[in-house]
Amino acid sequence: MAAAPVWSVDPRTGNPREQVAVEATVQEIDRAVRAAHAVRESLADRTRRAAFLRTAAELLTEAGEHVIEAADAETALGPARLTGELARTAAQLRSFAEVVEEGAFLDVHIDHADAGRTPPWPDLRRYKIPLGVVAVYAASNFPLAFSVPGGDTASALAAGCPVVVKAHPDHPATSELCASVLRRAAARVGLPEDVLILVHGFEAGVELIRHPLVAAAGFTGSVRGGRALFDAAAARPRPIPFHGELGSLNPVVVTGAAAAERAEEIGAGLAGSMTMGAGQFCTKPGFVLAPADESGDRLLKTLTDAVSDTEAAVLLDHRMRDAFLAGVRTRAGLPGVDAPVTPGAGGEHTVAAGFLTVPAGLLAAEGPHDELLEECFGPVTVVARYASEDEITAVLSRLPGNLTATLQTATGTDPEAPALLAALTPLAGRVLVNGWPTGVAVAPAQNHGGPYPSSTSTSTSVGATAIERWLRPITYQTTPEALLPPELHEDNPLGLPRRVDGRRES
Repeated sequence: MAAAPVWSVDPRTGNPREQVAVEATVQEIDRAVRAAHAVRESLADRTRRAAFLRTAAELLTEAGEHVIEAADAETALGPARLTGELARTAAQLRSFAEVVEEGAFLDVHIDHADAGRTPPWPDLRRYKIPLGVVAVYAASNFPLAFSVPGGDTASALAAGCPVVVKAHPDHPATSELCASVLRRAAARVGLPEDVLILVHGFEAGVELIRHPLVAAAGFTGSVRGGRALFDAAAARPRPIPFHGELGSLNPVVVTGAAAAERAEEIGAGLAGSMTMGAGQFCTKPGFVLAPADESGDRLLKTLTDAVSDTEAAVLLDHRMRDAFLAGVRTRAGLPGVDAPVTPGAGGEHTVAAGFLTVPAGLLAAEGPHDELLEECFGPVTVVARYASEDEITAVLSRLPGNLTATLQTATGTDPEAPALLAALTPLAGRVLVNGWPTGVAVAPAQNHGGPYPSSTSTSTSVGATAIERWLRPITYQTTPEALLPPELHEDNPLGLPRRVDGRRES
């Protein structure tokens, strides 16, 4: 039986553009993983690893015109958005090069033998080592920053782990181009190209998570797809870590004082955030609690005007368009739900942004409106109008885990703010005050993850600490220095940040 072809498709028309590759067979997945596993020791040199990451950033930037052209043809995200995404992706690679060089991620601890303790301490030396081959499942909505050259790949390579990427079917040509750039970067610094390998196909993704030499996996996508892979990772004879970003509602709470003070500003900000990128950001504010009073009416008036002026947009593929149309149709048909701006079809290949409103009291207990508390991918949000703080608390208690949660407060004293911030904190991995969640800075303090189902682990997929996902600690006890790795030698020949006998060395 011939391998299935992999086509690049134009989302603006739904028509195939070109055949890019063929789906990988079980045998090809095995060869890919074994090839990556065979070169894992080549990544042991931190200096060369850092050079690889910087060279990858350089070559991606040099190929920027071709990368952006390919990505726009397959995603319809537009050159402006993709130019920014390419710059972010290159910066992310460079930032991980800095992490590798600095070395704090190794988390070195040395505790000298101390017979005076009860019980006595032996000599103990601890640091972190790479897990092995990492499987990365590329995202649809960020063809660069969360795909082949994205954060999962960059952080895994920084940790010293070879990567096998399962390309997303929405941008296979972009994936091939980016993979070739990264492999060329590896060769340029003297690394085997197989430190990064690209595969295609749904079944390839399933076989990849099952392969005994795959040591961990990173995923960004739907709850359904991510949960299936998460379960498969746990069901292996030897389970592996699965770091999945699955879905997020990203709730927003607008206090009465905030709406009274700046309803129009909040309405305009919400419109911009929920329609950004055609509502296809994982941090889109998909659920808002706003007061059911005159100030809330003013907020909705501004939101109505701004969303009405938003042009129809092309989604990443027609499957997502169909799911969006079905999702908003079902939600809009629920009793008590109104559509000040009706979301739906904008044309044969586009969608029109909109939003729905509902009394918050209808969501305070389990019932037919529960679908409003689930993510709907695309340019739509749900505004629940509350009559009391008790209604806010009741609705928040029913929300699933999220990547973000946002509190819009008055700029002065706001008596509701402390209690509401405390109620939002358990719901998300990042809590914003008087901002909007779309946009995830690549910074050391960033956390892009949250309680399930937004994530399947407690780790971040963005920022310097994303590297921790692909490492495990190991301790050597009473080991002669001649047998120790140089990272744990007494005189610290590599100049690493470390703690010795509980104290951080300067």
